[in-house]
Formats: sequence, C-alpha cells, structure tokens
Amino acid sequence: MAKTPRKEQDPEYLSTLERGLSVLRAFDQNRPEMKLSEVAEVTGLSPAVARRCLNTLEKLGYVGRHGRSFLLRPEVLMFGSAFLASMNLEEAAAPHLQAVRDKTGDSSSLAVLSGHEILYLVHVSTNRQIRLGAGVGTRFPIYPTSLGRVLLAYQPDEVIEDYLETANLEKLTEHTVTSKSKLRKSLKQIRSCGYDSAQDELDYGIVSVAVPVFDNEGQIAAAINCSTSTTRVSREELIETRVPLLRQAAGEIEVALRRWPFLVHSIKGS
Repeated sequence: MAKTPRKEQDPEYLSTLERGLSVLRAFDQNRPEMKLSEVAEVTGLSPAVARRCLNTLEKLGYVGRHGRSFLLRPEVLMFGSAFLASMNLEEAAAPHLQAVRDKTGDSSSLAVLSGHEILYLVHVSTNRQIRLGAGVGTRFPIYPTSLGRVLLAYQPDEVIEDYLETANLEKLTEHTVTSKSKLRKSLKQIRSCGYDSAQDELDYGIVSVAVPVFDNEGQIAAAINCSTSTTRVSREELIETRVPLLRQAAGEIEVALRRWPFLVHSIKGS
C-alpha cells in the first residue's frame, strides 16, 4: 500500500514537484475545469503557488485554459501509456483475463492497492450493460469491493491495522459493510479460503468475486476478479463457477510475472 513520503527527513525530496503533481491530481470527473481559486482550495496551495504550477504545466502542454478556467490536456496521457507500454501488462495479464471473459461473459480485471483505494491496471469488459463502469485507471474504495478486500487481506498485519484505523468506511448501499470488526473478520476468512465475493456493496445490482495473484516470493502482487449483474447469476453460482477459472488465470499471470520481475517491483512499489 502506498505510503506518504517522509519529506521532512529527506533532503532530496522536491516539494516543488509534489506541488505540481498535486495540481494535476486535483482534476477529476467532478472537477474537469477549475478556476485558479478552486485549484488552490482543492490542493491546499496558496493562489500564488497554484498559479505558478498551472502556468508551468500549461507551458509544458499538460494543462490548458478556457477563459478563466484551467483543464487537463491529452498530453497527460503519456504518463499512463508509458507505464502500460513499459511494463508488458497487456501481455502478462490481458490474455488470461480475456479467456475468463470469453468463458463467462463477465468483465474481468486486475487491480492493485493505491492508498485507500484499488487501482485498475487491466480491464476486459463485457458487452452487457452494468450499473458501474470500469476501465484502466478506475479507482474504487477498498472496503466494499472483492478486489480490495483480497488485496488488503494478504497485507502485513500492521498495514491492515493502519488501514482499519485511518479509513473512512461510508455506507454506499444498505449492504455495504462498514463495521471494522466485521471487515477484520472477513479479511481473516479470505486468507483461509483464498477468495472474496461482494454483492450490492459498491452499488446495487453488482456481484463480483476475486482471487489473489502472488509474486515469486509468495507475497501478494495484485488481484483479479469477475464482475457481473445480479440479474445474470447468483453470488453462490458466481463463486462456484468463477473461482476455479480465476485461480487458473491467476496461476498463468504468476508465471508471466516471473518473466518480468520489474513488473512486480512496479506494482508492489518495491
């Protein structure tokens, strides 16, 4: 799980770079365009610093202007495309997730931990409409997702406890588990059975099941899932029929990861 850098103890930590990246991260689906004052408020930067960051990013081509508002430009995609191209993710994982999708008709994804969220790195979609769309770069909270709980369950105990102490567990539906004691118990069960499932927790009408992907040292590197509509298949049937397919795919991805150890180092942050 990503940790906040201890910048006050690192003389080589560039606060200016941190501020520029915080400006880029301030834009999202709910804030596609922002005025200078809004960027300053979201990032916690002073208006003067926010302005310098925006002007620099604009000259580099990553930020544009529309009237008095700023917005991201397509050039920022080069960072994500460089990661995908250099890490061989499409070759290591996509064919195996595609095979799961072809056999089940469910969407299938690979995700890793990113702070208090999961981050989708590979996604093979279904042709069927589902309530909650996903794709490469999509983020969801850890606690209401089968992917997130699998990823968290295999973390060291101190990481799990830190998450339980600091995470804000909000009710997203009436079925979302927000009790930290229940979540802690679920994580232990996941370690025992090797999978997790979720239904109507992230949003209504969605059921999913996920399994871990381990590196060569037996530590968790990622998780993969199947996700579909509750109108198609029950949670029990999903577990019975998809878990064996996902475990097979996870094994094949683990073999691929041994060919590209730098990919493991990247997604685990070590």
